[in-house]
Amino acid sequence: MMEERFTDEEVLLSAGIDIGTSTTKIVISRLKPTNTAGTSHVPRIEIVDKSILYKSPIYRTPLRSKTIIDMEAVLDILQQEYGRAGIKPEEIKTGAVIITGETATKRNAQEMLHLLSEKAGQFVVATAGPDLEGILAAKGSGAYQYAQSTGKVVANIDIGGGTANIAVYRGKQFQGTCTLHIGGRLIEFESDKITHISAPVQEMIDRNKWTLAVGQTFSKAAIRRVAREMVSTLVSILQGRVEDKDRILLLGHPPDWQVDIEAIMFSGGVSECLYRLEEDGPGATPIPYQDMGATLAEEIKASESLKQWEWIPPQETVRATVLGAGIETTEISGSTIQVDDSRLPLKNIPVFHVDLAYNLQEGEVKIRQAVERAIQIYDSNLEGQNFALYLTQLPVLTYSQVQQLAQWIVKAYQLQPNQHEPMIVIVDGDFAKVVGQTMKMIHNKRDVVCIDQIRVEHGDYVDIGRKLRSDVVPVVVKTLAFQA
Repeated sequence: MMEERFTDEEVLLSAGIDIGTSTTKIVISRLKPTNTAGTSHVPRIEIVDKSILYKSPIYRTPLRSKTIIDMEAVLDILQQEYGRAGIKPEEIKTGAVIITGETATKRNAQEMLHLLSEKAGQFVVATAGPDLEGILAAKGSGAYQYAQSTGKVVANIDIGGGTANIAVYRGKQFQGTCTLHIGGRLIEFESDKITHISAPVQEMIDRNKWTLAVGQTFSKAAIRRVAREMVSTLVSILQGRVEDKDRILLLGHPPDWQVDIEAIMFSGGVSECLYRLEEDGPGATPIPYQDMGATLAEEIKASESLKQWEWIPPQETVRATVLGAGIETTEISGSTIQVDDSRLPLKNIPVFHVDLAYNLQEGEVKIRQAVERAIQIYDSNLEGQNFALYLTQLPVLTYSQVQQLAQWIVKAYQLQPNQHEPMIVIVDGDFAKVVGQTMKMIHNKRDVVCIDQIRVEHGDYVDIGRKLRSDVVPVVVKTLAFQA
Protein backbone atom coordinates (compact mmCIF):
# COMPACT_ATOMS: atom_id res chain seq x y z
CA MET A 1 0.00 0.00 0.00
CA MET A 2 1.29 3.45 -0.90
CA GLU A 3 2.17 5.72 2.02
CA GLU A 4 1.75 9.51 1.87
CA ARG A 5 3.36 11.08 -1.19
CA PHE A 6 6.57 13.04 -0.95
CA THR A 7 6.54 16.80 -0.35
CA ASP A 8 8.22 19.57 -2.34
CA GLU A 9 11.51 19.08 -0.45
CA GLU A 10 14.25 17.55 -2.55
CA VAL A 11 13.82 13.79 -2.57
CA LEU A 12 14.67 10.90 -4.86
CA LEU A 13 12.20 8.15 -5.67
CA SER A 14 14.03 4.84 -5.97
CA ALA A 15 12.85 1.52 -7.41
CA GLY A 16 14.23 -1.88 -6.52
CA ILE A 17 13.22 -4.67 -8.91
CA ASP A 18 14.45 -8.20 -8.22
CA ILE A 19 13.84 -10.99 -10.73
CA GLY A 20 14.99 -14.11 -8.93
CA THR A 21 15.07 -17.83 -9.63
CA SER A 22 11.74 -18.34 -7.89
CA THR A 23 10.19 -14.95 -7.26
CA THR A 24 9.91 -11.41 -8.61
CA LYS A 25 9.22 -8.41 -6.38
CA ILE A 26 9.30 -4.60 -6.50
CA VAL A 27 9.90 -1.97 -3.82
CA ILE A 28 9.50 1.82 -4.18
CA SER A 29 11.54 3.91 -1.71
CA ARG A 30 12.04 7.58 -0.90
CA LEU A 31 15.58 8.90 -0.37
CA LYS A 32 16.27 12.37 1.03
CA PRO A 33 19.72 13.93 0.42
CA THR A 34 21.03 16.29 3.14
CA ASN A 35 24.18 18.35 3.64
CA THR A 36 26.02 16.65 6.51
CA ALA A 37 28.93 19.12 6.61
CA GLY A 38 28.94 22.21 8.82
CA THR A 39 28.11 25.61 7.36
CA SER A 40 31.80 26.58 7.23
CA HIS A 41 32.87 23.41 5.43
CA VAL A 42 32.72 22.21 1.85
CA PRO A 43 29.19 20.80 1.45
CA ARG A 44 28.93 17.02 1.66
CA ILE A 45 25.57 15.73 0.50
CA GLU A 46 24.56 12.31 1.80
CA ILE A 47 21.35 10.32 1.83
CA VAL A 48 20.34 10.29 5.48
CA ASP A 49 16.60 9.61 5.34
CA LYS A 50 15.38 6.43 3.67
CA SER A 51 11.83 5.14 3.79
CA ILE A 52 9.85 2.47 1.99
CA LEU A 53 6.76 3.75 0.17
CA TYR A 54 5.46 0.59 -1.45
CA LYS A 55 6.08 -3.17 -1.44
CA SER A 56 4.63 -5.34 -4.18
CA PRO A 57 3.22 -8.80 -3.60
CA ILE A 58 5.61 -11.70 -4.26
CA TYR A 59 5.20 -13.02 -7.81
CA ARG A 60 6.38 -16.29 -9.29
CA THR A 61 9.12 -15.36 -11.79
CA PRO A 62 7.56 -15.77 -15.27
CA LEU A 63 9.56 -17.99 -17.63
CA ARG A 64 8.77 -19.11 -21.16
CA SER A 65 11.00 -22.14 -20.71
CA LYS A 66 13.86 -23.35 -18.52
CA THR A 67 16.19 -21.04 -20.46
CA ILE A 68 14.09 -17.97 -21.43
CA ILE A 69 12.53 -15.23 -19.27
CA ASP A 70 9.01 -14.14 -20.25
CA MET A 71 9.88 -10.47 -20.78
CA GLU A 72 6.33 -9.35 -21.63
CA ALA A 73 4.98 -10.90 -18.43
CA VAL A 74 7.68 -9.18 -16.35
CA LEU A 75 6.82 -5.82 -17.94
CA ASP A 76 3.13 -6.42 -17.21
CA ILE A 77 3.98 -6.99 -13.53
CA LEU A 78 6.06 -3.81 -13.43
CA GLN A 79 3.35 -1.66 -15.03
CA GLN A 80 0.68 -3.12 -12.78
CA GLU A 81 2.68 -2.48 -9.61
CA TYR A 82 3.63 1.08 -10.61
CA GLY A 83 -0.10 1.69 -11.10
CA ARG A 84 -0.91 0.29 -7.65
CA ALA A 85 1.80 2.46 -6.12
CA GLY A 86 0.52 5.56 -7.90
CA ILE A 87 3.94 6.13 -9.48
CA LYS A 88 4.87 7.04 -13.06
CA PRO A 89 8.12 5.59 -14.44
CA GLU A 90 9.51 9.07 -15.14
CA GLU A 91 9.30 9.86 -11.41
CA ILE A 92 11.88 7.16 -10.64
CA LYS A 93 15.33 8.77 -10.41
CA THR A 94 17.51 5.96 -9.03
CA GLY A 95 17.52 2.34 -7.89
CA ALA A 96 18.36 -0.98 -9.49
CA VAL A 97 16.96 -3.76 -11.61
CA ILE A 98 18.71 -6.97 -10.64
CA ILE A 99 18.41 -10.47 -12.05
CA THR A 100 19.52 -12.87 -9.37
CA GLY A 101 20.28 -16.52 -8.82
CA GLU A 102 19.89 -18.94 -11.71
CA THR A 103 17.66 -16.47 -13.58
CA ALA A 104 20.86 -14.54 -14.41
CA THR A 105 21.93 -17.52 -16.52
CA LYS A 106 18.88 -17.37 -18.81
CA ARG A 107 19.61 -16.76 -22.48
CA ASN A 108 17.79 -13.40 -22.61
CA ALA A 109 18.81 -12.17 -19.12
CA GLN A 110 20.96 -9.31 -20.41
CA GLU A 111 18.28 -8.25 -22.89
CA MET A 112 15.72 -8.29 -20.07
CA LEU A 113 17.88 -6.07 -17.86
CA HIS A 114 18.41 -3.40 -20.47
CA LEU A 115 14.74 -3.43 -21.47
CA LEU A 116 13.70 -2.91 -17.85
CA SER A 117 16.29 -0.20 -17.29
CA GLU A 118 14.59 1.77 -20.09
CA LYS A 119 11.00 1.03 -19.05
CA ALA A 120 11.34 1.28 -15.27
CA GLY A 121 12.35 4.94 -14.91
CA GLN A 122 14.74 7.69 -15.88
CA PHE A 123 17.60 6.32 -13.85
CA VAL A 124 16.97 2.72 -12.83
CA VAL A 125 20.09 0.70 -13.58
CA ALA A 126 20.56 -2.89 -14.68
CA THR A 127 22.83 -5.02 -12.52
CA ALA A 128 23.59 -8.67 -12.04
CA GLY A 129 26.29 -10.68 -10.31
CA PRO A 130 26.36 -12.82 -7.18
CA ASP A 131 28.79 -10.66 -5.19
CA LEU A 132 26.59 -7.59 -5.52
CA GLU A 133 23.49 -9.62 -4.71
CA GLY A 134 25.06 -10.74 -1.45
CA ILE A 135 25.98 -7.18 -0.48
CA LEU A 136 22.49 -5.86 -1.26
CA ALA A 137 20.84 -8.71 0.66
CA ALA A 138 23.01 -8.01 3.72
CA LYS A 139 21.83 -4.40 3.71
CA GLY A 140 18.19 -5.32 3.11
CA SER A 141 18.05 -8.08 5.75
CA GLY A 142 19.49 -5.97 8.57
CA ALA A 143 22.80 -7.86 8.83
CA TYR A 144 24.89 -4.83 7.83
CA GLN A 145 23.04 -2.62 10.31
CA TYR A 146 23.52 -5.19 13.09
CA ALA A 147 27.27 -5.43 12.38
CA GLN A 148 27.48 -1.63 12.34
CA SER A 149 25.71 -1.23 15.69
CA THR A 150 27.57 -4.05 17.49
CA GLY A 151 30.99 -4.10 15.79
CA LYS A 152 30.64 -7.88 15.36
CA VAL A 153 31.67 -9.92 12.33
CA VAL A 154 28.36 -10.88 10.75
CA ALA A 155 27.73 -13.10 7.73
CA ASN A 156 24.44 -12.71 5.89
CA ILE A 157 23.45 -15.86 4.00
CA ASP A 158 20.80 -15.09 1.38
CA ILE A 159 19.39 -18.37 0.08
CA GLY A 160 16.99 -18.13 -2.82
CA GLY A 161 15.86 -20.57 -5.46
CA GLY A 162 19.23 -21.09 -7.13
CA THR A 163 22.06 -19.67 -5.04
CA ALA A 164 23.23 -18.81 -1.53
CA ASN A 165 24.96 -15.41 -1.55
CA ILE A 166 27.14 -14.78 1.51
CA ALA A 167 28.36 -11.28 2.45
CA VAL A 168 30.49 -10.61 5.54
CA TYR A 169 30.78 -7.32 7.44
CA ARG A 170 32.76 -6.31 10.52
CA GLY A 171 31.22 -3.15 11.87
CA LYS A 172 30.83 -0.84 8.88
CA GLN A 173 33.61 -2.55 6.96
CA PHE A 174 32.85 -4.96 4.14
CA GLN A 175 35.04 -8.07 4.47
CA GLY A 176 34.17 -10.35 1.56
CA THR A 177 31.68 -12.56 -0.27
CA CYS A 178 31.13 -16.08 -1.54
CA THR A 179 28.35 -17.65 -3.60
CA LEU A 180 27.24 -21.28 -3.54
CA HIS A 181 24.95 -23.48 -5.63
CA ILE A 182 22.60 -23.91 -2.68
CA GLY A 183 18.92 -23.08 -3.14
CA GLY A 184 15.34 -24.24 -2.95
CA ARG A 185 14.72 -24.90 -6.64
CA LEU A 186 17.85 -26.90 -7.43
CA ILE A 187 15.64 -29.99 -7.17
CA GLU A 188 12.01 -29.72 -8.32
CA PHE A 189 9.20 -32.23 -8.48
CA GLU A 190 5.56 -32.59 -9.52
CA SER A 191 3.28 -34.95 -7.65
CA ASP A 192 5.63 -37.84 -6.85
CA LYS A 193 8.10 -37.41 -9.75
CA ILE A 194 11.37 -35.44 -9.83
CA THR A 195 11.27 -33.02 -12.79
CA HIS A 196 14.52 -31.04 -12.42
CA ILE A 197 17.97 -31.41 -10.85
CA SER A 198 20.47 -28.60 -11.43
CA ALA A 199 23.84 -29.51 -12.97
CA PRO A 200 26.00 -28.85 -9.85
CA VAL A 201 23.64 -30.88 -7.67
CA GLN A 202 23.58 -33.72 -10.21
CA GLU A 203 27.39 -33.72 -10.14
CA MET A 204 27.31 -33.94 -6.35
CA ILE A 205 24.81 -36.82 -6.53
CA ASP A 206 26.93 -38.70 -9.07
CA ARG A 207 30.12 -38.16 -7.05
CA ASN A 208 28.49 -39.63 -3.95
CA LYS A 209 26.94 -42.47 -6.01
CA TRP A 210 23.47 -41.68 -4.71
CA THR A 211 20.41 -42.92 -6.53
CA LEU A 212 18.51 -39.78 -7.51
CA ALA A 213 17.56 -38.72 -11.04
CA VAL A 214 14.94 -36.86 -13.04
CA GLY A 215 11.90 -39.05 -13.60
CA GLN A 216 12.36 -41.03 -10.41
CA THR A 217 9.73 -41.23 -7.72
CA PHE A 218 10.18 -38.42 -5.20
CA SER A 219 11.85 -39.52 -1.97
CA LYS A 220 12.05 -37.05 0.91
CA ALA A 221 14.87 -39.09 2.47
CA ALA A 222 16.96 -38.72 -0.71
CA ILE A 223 16.24 -34.96 -0.89
CA ARG A 224 17.16 -34.62 2.77
CA ARG A 225 20.53 -36.27 2.11
CA VAL A 226 21.26 -33.68 -0.61
CA ALA A 227 20.18 -30.82 1.67
CA ARG A 228 22.40 -32.14 4.48
CA GLU A 229 25.40 -32.16 2.12
CA MET A 230 24.61 -28.56 1.14
CA VAL A 231 24.56 -27.54 4.81
CA SER A 232 27.90 -29.28 5.35
CA THR A 233 29.43 -27.22 2.53
CA LEU A 234 27.88 -24.04 3.94
CA VAL A 235 29.52 -24.72 7.32
CA SER A 236 32.93 -25.21 5.67
CA ILE A 237 32.61 -21.96 3.74
CA LEU A 238 31.57 -19.98 6.82
CA GLN A 239 34.69 -21.33 8.53
CA GLY A 240 36.68 -19.89 5.62
CA ARG A 241 37.82 -23.18 4.13
CA VAL A 242 37.01 -25.06 0.93
CA GLU A 243 37.35 -28.84 0.93
CA ASP A 244 37.46 -30.82 -2.27
CA LYS A 245 33.82 -31.92 -1.90
CA ASP A 246 32.73 -28.29 -1.54
CA ARG A 247 34.11 -27.12 -4.89
CA ILE A 248 31.18 -28.67 -6.75
CA LEU A 249 28.83 -26.17 -5.11
CA LEU A 250 31.17 -23.17 -5.38
CA LEU A 251 30.01 -20.48 -7.85
CA GLY A 252 32.95 -18.21 -8.68
CA HIS A 253 35.67 -17.36 -6.19
CA PRO A 254 36.20 -19.04 -2.77
CA PRO A 255 35.45 -17.14 0.46
CA ASP A 256 37.70 -14.06 0.49
CA TRP A 257 37.17 -12.66 4.00
CA GLN A 258 40.12 -12.75 6.40
CA VAL A 259 38.18 -12.60 9.68
CA ASP A 260 36.43 -15.12 11.92
CA ILE A 261 32.65 -14.94 11.69
CA GLU A 262 30.87 -14.36 15.00
CA ALA A 263 27.20 -14.21 14.02
CA ILE A 264 25.07 -15.33 11.08
CA MET A 265 21.79 -14.14 9.61
CA PHE A 266 19.66 -15.91 7.00
CA SER A 267 17.60 -14.13 4.36
CA GLY A 268 16.03 -15.08 1.03
CA GLY A 269 13.15 -17.36 0.15
CA VAL A 270 14.52 -20.40 2.01
CA SER A 271 14.90 -18.33 5.19
CA GLU A 272 11.20 -17.48 4.92
CA CYS A 273 10.64 -21.19 5.66
CA LEU A 274 12.68 -20.64 8.85
CA TYR A 275 11.08 -17.42 10.09
CA ARG A 276 7.73 -16.91 8.30
CA LEU A 277 7.95 -13.10 8.39
CA GLU A 278 5.87 -12.51 5.26
CA GLU A 279 2.18 -11.72 5.55
CA ASP A 280 -0.28 -12.20 2.73
CA GLY A 281 -1.33 -8.70 1.74
CA PRO A 282 -3.89 -7.42 -0.78
CA GLY A 283 -3.20 -8.84 -4.22
CA ALA A 284 -0.81 -11.47 -2.94
CA THR A 285 -1.06 -14.85 -4.63
CA PRO A 286 0.06 -17.95 -2.74
CA ILE A 287 2.93 -19.56 -4.67
CA PRO A 288 2.81 -23.37 -4.72
CA TYR A 289 6.42 -24.52 -4.30
CA GLN A 290 7.27 -28.06 -5.32
CA ASP A 291 10.96 -28.10 -4.62
CA MET A 292 13.57 -28.86 -1.97
CA GLY A 293 13.35 -25.44 -0.26
CA ALA A 294 11.39 -26.53 2.82
CA THR A 295 13.63 -29.58 3.34
CA LEU A 296 16.74 -27.41 3.03
CA ALA A 297 15.34 -25.03 5.65
CA GLU A 298 14.67 -27.96 7.99
CA GLU A 299 18.27 -29.17 7.66
CA ILE A 300 19.62 -25.66 8.30
CA LYS A 301 17.50 -25.38 11.43
CA ALA A 302 18.56 -28.84 12.66
CA SER A 303 22.30 -28.41 12.01
CA GLU A 304 24.39 -28.62 15.19
CA SER A 305 27.43 -27.29 13.29
CA LEU A 306 25.64 -24.03 12.40
CA LYS A 307 24.95 -23.45 16.11
CA GLN A 308 28.63 -22.59 16.68
CA TRP A 309 27.67 -19.08 15.52
CA GLU A 310 25.19 -16.69 17.07
CA TRP A 311 21.96 -16.61 15.06
CA ILE A 312 20.51 -13.13 14.47
CA PRO A 313 16.89 -12.99 13.24
CA PRO A 314 16.54 -10.94 10.02
CA GLN A 315 14.37 -7.88 9.55
CA GLU A 316 13.47 -9.13 6.07
CA THR A 317 13.66 -12.55 4.44
CA VAL A 318 12.46 -12.98 0.86
CA ARG A 319 12.50 -9.19 0.22
CA ALA A 320 16.03 -8.56 1.52
CA THR A 321 17.77 -8.21 -1.86
CA VAL A 322 15.10 -6.02 -3.44
CA LEU A 323 15.06 -3.72 -0.39
CA GLY A 324 18.83 -3.39 -0.57
CA ALA A 325 18.59 -2.64 -4.30
CA GLY A 326 15.99 0.06 -3.82
CA ILE A 327 17.54 1.80 -0.82
CA GLU A 328 21.26 1.05 -0.61
CA THR A 329 22.58 1.43 -4.17
CA THR A 330 22.73 5.21 -4.49
CA GLU A 331 25.55 7.54 -3.47
CA ILE A 332 25.72 11.31 -3.88
CA SER A 333 28.62 13.16 -5.49
CA GLY A 334 30.32 16.19 -3.96
CA SER A 335 28.87 19.62 -4.66
CA THR A 336 32.17 20.90 -6.14
CA ILE A 337 31.79 19.15 -9.47
CA GLN A 338 31.80 19.98 -13.18
CA VAL A 339 29.15 18.29 -15.31
CA ASP A 340 27.49 19.04 -18.63
CA ASP A 341 23.99 18.15 -17.47
CA SER A 342 22.71 17.69 -21.03
CA ARG A 343 24.87 14.54 -21.23
CA LEU A 344 23.21 12.96 -18.19
CA PRO A 345 22.13 10.37 -17.25
CA LEU A 346 25.10 8.16 -18.16
CA LYS A 347 24.70 4.41 -17.74
CA ASN A 348 27.06 1.44 -17.48
CA ILE A 349 30.33 3.40 -17.55
CA PRO A 350 33.30 1.14 -16.70
CA VAL A 351 35.92 2.56 -14.31
CA PHE A 352 39.70 2.42 -14.81
CA HIS A 353 41.76 3.22 -11.69
CA VAL A 354 44.83 5.50 -11.84
CA ASP A 355 46.86 5.68 -8.59
CA LEU A 356 49.01 8.84 -8.64
CA ALA A 357 50.79 7.96 -5.35
CA TYR A 358 50.57 11.58 -4.03
CA ASN A 359 52.90 13.01 -6.68
CA LEU A 360 52.68 14.02 -10.31
CA GLN A 361 56.18 12.96 -11.31
CA GLU A 362 54.91 10.11 -13.50
CA GLY A 363 51.37 11.45 -13.84
CA GLU A 364 51.42 12.08 -17.60
CA VAL A 365 52.73 8.57 -18.36
CA LYS A 366 50.31 6.89 -15.91
CA ILE A 367 47.26 8.71 -17.32
CA ARG A 368 48.19 8.01 -20.93
CA GLN A 369 48.85 4.33 -20.20
CA ALA A 370 45.55 4.09 -18.31
CA VAL A 371 43.58 5.45 -21.29
CA GLU A 372 45.42 3.13 -23.70
CA ARG A 373 44.70 0.13 -21.47
CA ALA A 374 41.05 1.15 -20.90
CA ILE A 375 40.53 1.33 -24.67
CA GLN A 376 42.01 -2.17 -25.03
CA ILE A 377 39.74 -3.57 -22.32
CA TYR A 378 36.46 -1.72 -22.81
CA ASP A 379 36.58 -0.67 -26.47
CA SER A 380 38.74 -3.31 -28.12
CA ASN A 381 36.73 -3.11 -31.36
CA LEU A 382 37.07 0.71 -31.37
CA GLU A 383 33.29 1.14 -31.45
CA GLY A 384 33.30 4.13 -29.09
CA GLN A 385 32.50 2.54 -25.69
CA ASN A 386 33.24 5.24 -23.13
CA PHE A 387 34.86 4.79 -19.71
CA ALA A 388 35.76 6.83 -16.64
CA LEU A 389 39.21 7.46 -15.20
CA TYR A 390 39.28 7.20 -11.39
CA LEU A 391 42.17 9.29 -10.03
CA THR A 392 43.26 8.52 -6.47
CA GLN A 393 45.98 9.69 -4.08
CA LEU A 394 46.29 13.11 -5.69
CA PRO A 395 48.66 15.51 -3.90
CA VAL A 396 47.54 18.98 -2.84
CA LEU A 397 47.53 20.78 -6.19
CA THR A 398 48.85 24.24 -7.02
CA TYR A 399 47.20 26.25 -9.81
CA SER A 400 49.92 25.29 -12.30
CA GLN A 401 49.62 21.60 -11.32
CA VAL A 402 45.85 21.70 -11.90
CA GLN A 403 46.48 23.01 -15.42
CA GLN A 404 49.15 20.38 -15.99
CA LEU A 405 46.91 17.55 -14.78
CA ALA A 406 43.98 18.74 -16.90
CA GLN A 407 46.18 18.94 -20.00
CA TRP A 408 47.42 15.37 -19.45
CA ILE A 409 43.85 14.07 -19.11
CA VAL A 410 42.58 15.93 -22.20
CA LYS A 411 45.57 14.80 -24.27
CA ALA A 412 45.13 11.17 -23.19
CA TYR A 413 41.38 11.19 -23.94
CA GLN A 414 42.20 12.28 -27.51
CA LEU A 415 43.34 8.65 -28.04
CA GLN A 416 39.68 7.56 -27.91
CA PRO A 417 38.19 6.70 -31.33
CA ASN A 418 34.93 8.48 -30.45
CA GLN A 419 35.54 12.14 -29.66
CA HIS A 420 31.82 12.94 -29.28
CA GLU A 421 31.40 11.23 -25.91
CA PRO A 422 32.11 13.23 -22.72
CA MET A 423 35.42 12.92 -20.90
CA ILE A 424 34.47 11.30 -17.57
CA VAL A 425 36.75 11.66 -14.55
CA ILE A 426 36.20 10.68 -10.90
CA VAL A 427 38.61 12.02 -8.27
CA ASP A 428 38.89 11.00 -4.64
CA GLY A 429 39.52 14.53 -3.32
CA ASP A 430 37.55 17.79 -3.59
CA PHE A 431 39.24 18.69 -6.89
CA ALA A 432 36.50 17.83 -9.38
CA LYS A 433 35.23 21.32 -10.10
CA VAL A 434 38.61 22.97 -10.67
CA VAL A 435 39.99 20.03 -12.68
CA GLY A 436 36.80 19.72 -14.75
CA GLN A 437 36.54 23.44 -15.48
CA THR A 438 40.19 23.54 -16.51
CA MET A 439 39.66 20.57 -18.85
CA LYS A 440 36.70 22.41 -20.36
CA MET A 441 38.80 25.54 -20.96
CA ILE A 442 41.53 23.49 -22.64
CA HIS A 443 39.10 21.61 -24.91
CA ASN A 444 35.73 23.37 -25.04
CA LYS A 445 34.45 21.30 -27.97
CA ARG A 446 34.10 18.18 -25.83
CA ASP A 447 31.81 17.80 -22.82
CA VAL A 448 33.25 17.08 -19.39
CA VAL A 449 31.80 15.13 -16.47
CA CYS A 450 34.14 15.40 -13.47
CA ILE A 451 32.83 14.30 -10.05
CA ASP A 452 34.25 13.55 -6.60
CA GLN A 453 33.41 12.07 -3.16
CA ILE A 454 32.46 8.75 -4.76
CA ARG A 455 34.34 5.58 -3.80
CA VAL A 456 34.72 3.08 -6.63
CA GLU A 457 37.00 0.17 -7.47
CA HIS A 458 38.88 -0.75 -10.63
CA GLY A 459 36.45 -2.68 -12.84
CA ASP A 460 33.30 -1.24 -11.27
CA TYR A 461 30.63 0.37 -13.42
CA VAL A 462 28.91 3.65 -12.57
CA ASP A 463 25.64 5.29 -13.54
CA ILE A 464 25.50 9.07 -13.13
CA GLY A 465 22.10 10.72 -12.86
CA ARG A 466 20.88 14.23 -13.64
CA LYS A 467 21.86 17.13 -11.39
CA LEU A 468 19.71 17.74 -8.34
CA ARG A 469 18.73 21.21 -7.14
CA SER A 470 21.64 21.09 -4.68
CA ASP A 471 24.10 20.83 -7.62
CA VAL A 472 25.06 17.23 -6.87
CA VAL A 473 24.42 14.10 -8.90
CA PRO A 474 23.19 10.68 -7.76
CA VAL A 475 25.64 7.89 -8.61
CA VAL A 476 25.15 4.14 -8.55
CA VAL A 477 28.33 2.06 -8.26
CA LYS A 478 27.76 -1.51 -9.42
CA THR A 479 29.22 -4.71 -10.75
CA LEU A 480 27.93 -5.83 -14.13
CA ALA A 481 28.82 -9.52 -14.13
CA PHE A 482 26.61 -12.22 -15.57
CA GLN A 483 26.99 -15.71 -14.18
CA ALA A 484 28.29 -18.23 -16.70
